Amino acid sequence: MPLTRPLPKYLVQRYQGWKATAYAENRAWFRRLAHDGQRPRAMIVSCCDSRVHVSSIFGADSGEFFIHRNIANLVPGYAPDGEQHGTSAAVEYAVRTLRVAHVIVLGHTQCGGVAGCHAMCSGHAPELEERTSFVGRWMDILRPGYERVRDLPPEQQVGALEQQAVLISVENLMTFPFVREAVEQEELTLHGLVHDIAEGVLWQADEKGEFHPL
Repeated sequence: MPLTRPLPKYLVQRYQGWKATAYAENRAWFRRLAHDGQRPRAMIVSCCDSRVHVSSIFGADSGEFFIHRNIANLVPGYAPDGEQHGTSAAVEYAVRTLRVAHVIVLGHTQCGGVAGCHAMCSGHAPELEERTSFVGRWMDILRPGYERVRDLPPEQQVGALEQQAVLISVENLMTFPFVREAVEQEELTLHGLVHDIAEGVLWQADEKGEFHPL
């Protein structure tokens, strides 16, 4: 028995509006994308959070970015263990097949995943320590970041951990041999950003791991 149900009416109406306007006005461009394939210049790893609108932030059109979203915009370390790795697969495809020129890790403020990691590592979310918690096991990637911020004043720790989610992901990207090779050959650059949702500011990490507003 099929498990899917019809789309909510408001989504159908929005789709029909898009088809009648944005698509109709750019039909040739969409057909070119379909026939010629994608050639994005950059991959963006961002959070699943619905408040992070990557295409809108950068004013991007269809076909410009190869976007991968996951909880807390994390990239795990290189682990060729034969298991299923969605984020690693996306990185591999972007770098080796699409040959993007840039990989951007885009974090954001008020990240629920990062807050959950902080609660877990500080002993306030035992449910995330359960082996059956998909979120908890994913946030294990960020545990080293917690160790880096745990001695800061309590009110600064979560914000600092949001930055660490970006920095650790960039560090982990460099554990992928094909990423490191592309970076060393100057065919690829890595970038770390944090989007301040309330203020609309993008903070960019420098080579020392310090963040500055763009």
